[in-house]
Amino acid sequence: MTSQDTLDLARARFNMIEQQIRPWEVLDPVVLDLLDRLPREQFVPAGQQALAYVDMELPLASPAVEGECMLAPRVEARLLQDLAIHPDDKVLEIGAGSGYMAALLASLASRVVSLEINESLARMARENLQRAGITNADVRAADACANGFAACAAEAPWNVIVLSGSVAEVPPALLSLLAPGGRLGAIVGEEPVMRATIITRVGDTSFQTAQPWDTVAPRLHNFPQASRFRF
Repeated sequence: MTSQDTLDLARARFNMIEQQIRPWEVLDPVVLDLLDRLPREQFVPAGQQALAYVDMELPLASPAVEGECMLAPRVEARLLQDLAIHPDDKVLEIGAGSGYMAALLASLASRVVSLEINESLARMARENLQRAGITNADVRAADACANGFAACAAEAPWNVIVLSGSVAEVPPALLSLLAPGGRLGAIVGEEPVMRATIITRVGDTSFQTAQPWDTVAPRLHNFPQASRFRF
């Protein structure tokens, strides 16, 4: 990479923060500083560095595979801010993708476990995290939904659970894995409108839900569909 390439990427990173991230009400200085320090171009597929800071979902395979992409930067940034990660948090991510969100989470938390159903993406994420010097994020090739979310439950309770993709509804089995005060962040609903959903465990059987903004994101694989029946 030439010095001009490096300069161009730095300018693109600055523009992403000022033109995409801040207008989406991401104003936490810790999050903004992290987005500036962690080079997103190190986590995109080879040859796509020029697209690292574009306001779009970036496919991780060629040809593109449904659901296998990096979320738009503004969506990642807003989720990160709204989950208010603490230095002693233990975090579960479902949908590692390229490892970028795991890197962001690991830069703020004590430890991250990221589950990825696609083995080749899990390998990509591990390699990207290793190159970035992130040592407190563990990427595992696993179907998070299998056997009653067994892979998710193995090290529960979690302070934070992040679903890096959309679901029709949040399974109660995942909420049961939150520690007291724990937060789950997901994008929930059906196209054309989905809602960012932050659920906080406030008691043994009680939860508080906020849906602060709307967006659309690709589905995570194998999550249950919403029931068509309402009572």
